[in-house]
Amino acid sequence: MKVVILAGGLGTRLSEETKLIPKPMVEIGGKPILWHIMKIYSYYGFNDFVVLTGYKSHVVKDYFVHYYQRYSDITVDMVNNSVDIHRMQTEPWKVTMLYTGENTMTGSRIKKAQKYIGKEPFMLTYGDGVSDIEIDKLLDCHKKSGKYLTLTAVKPGGKFGAIDISEDGSINSFSEKPQGDGSWINGGFMVCEPEVFNYIEDNRDDVVFERSPLENLAQDKQLNSYKHSSFWYPMDTLKGKNDLTELWKSEKAPWAKWTKKKEVVNV
Repeated sequence: MKVVILAGGLGTRLSEETKLIPKPMVEIGGKPILWHIMKIYSYYGFNDFVVLTGYKSHVVKDYFVHYYQRYSDITVDMVNNSVDIHRMQTEPWKVTMLYTGENTMTGSRIKKAQKYIGKEPFMLTYGDGVSDIEIDKLLDCHKKSGKYLTLTAVKPGGKFGAIDISEDGSINSFSEKPQGDGSWINGGFMVCEPEVFNYIEDNRDDVVFERSPLENLAQDKQLNSYKHSSFWYPMDTLKGKNDLTELWKSEKAPWAKWTKKKEVVNV
């Protein structure tokens, strides 16, 4: 199953960091937050990624093209014009980087990935948030629901899009950025059936996934939730970046399960 990551936004609320690099490439402990997100999925055995780029996409592409050299010991022989890589640190990843336009909205970016996904289910998340979510349990919840899309519902406050959830986990309504605090909100980490693409209009760049596509999925009773009450944190401000960095430096990063235990097998 492929993992689609939205990594093309401007990151205006993190402008201190994003003047030169895209938001998903802002570093937490010396590694881009995009790398941390991919490690979360890789821990559960999902290693085939489709990264949807936009703003300063070349930075994302350069990072993965030069991944070997970045994290390995190398000798550059300028006399013989050769480069030897002595010790390679790598990941079992296949990374497809798709340029989806600098100003394209989230839904339209996802639609542009359809040809790379085909008719198979896929994972989907944002390139700026980490969590200690158990991906295997998320996937099991999705399969049991029988719905087109399962999103991870978290409860940090009231500045994100609220969702009304029934006892069985079905989502009755989706509302973008409501007033007040305490609502369950969309924390990303979604599982999608290919039918989700039918809810996104073709040949447009202005479709916001969190509006009509999710709203219509909820209206059609095809939107499910996986409630996650543990750690989830978005890096949408400089404070968020600093908080995550401190957790990483203290070796108490809840999302970094790969540093704590032996990796589990894929489900």
